[in-house]
Amino acid sequence: MTLAIKKFCQQLTNEFDRLPSERLNTLQSLSDYIQSQKDQHKAIQLLFVCTHNSRRSHLGQIWAAVAANFYTIASVKTFSGGTQATCFNENAIAALQTIGFEINAKTQSDNPIYQVKFGEQLTVECFSKCYDDPLNPKETFAAIMTCSDADQNCPVIFGADKRISLRYDDPKVFDGTAQQQEKYLERSAQIAKEMLFVFSQIK
Repeated sequence: MTLAIKKFCQQLTNEFDRLPSERLNTLQSLSDYIQSQKDQHKAIQLLFVCTHNSRRSHLGQIWAAVAANFYTIASVKTFSGGTQATCFNENAIAALQTIGFEINAKTQSDNPIYQVKFGEQLTVECFSKCYDDPLNPKETFAAIMTCSDADQNCPVIFGADKRISLRYDDPKVFDGTAQQQEKYLERSAQIAKEMLFVFSQIK
């Protein structure tokens, strides 16, 4: 893991006591799922779902991978998807780059495939897709619903062992405003802190 991202993670681990009490039960339920999979020596597959698979679900996918690496939890695979495909939002990408991620487009299209690098040979591949895309798991995974719209409009995620409602406010509402960068960084940090807390509970 790069030094910049490692330092960012270390800083956030000192802020776990600031996590809202109403979130802790939900985060613990995700930790419990991961612990159970680990104890049974099963792959840990996490699918982050949001309507457009452009912001919050990608941030969840990336930060969960980082948190697993930070706490050296093996056999973790992270995925993301939406109820429709759009593209990985440029403002979310910029927020991650500000922290220290190296992000490069591997393809040129309206929906590019991005390689998100957070260390030597530590990468996550991101592009917008539906939650039931062939590249996403079909069984033995937890579905983490990161927005209210997807949570309400996907009453069933077929194949999921567990469904967890972990909603985040959409930074999209600040697009084109003076607060745009601040709010994207804020949402990224919130998701990062919560994913780090989740993996900090794994023994």
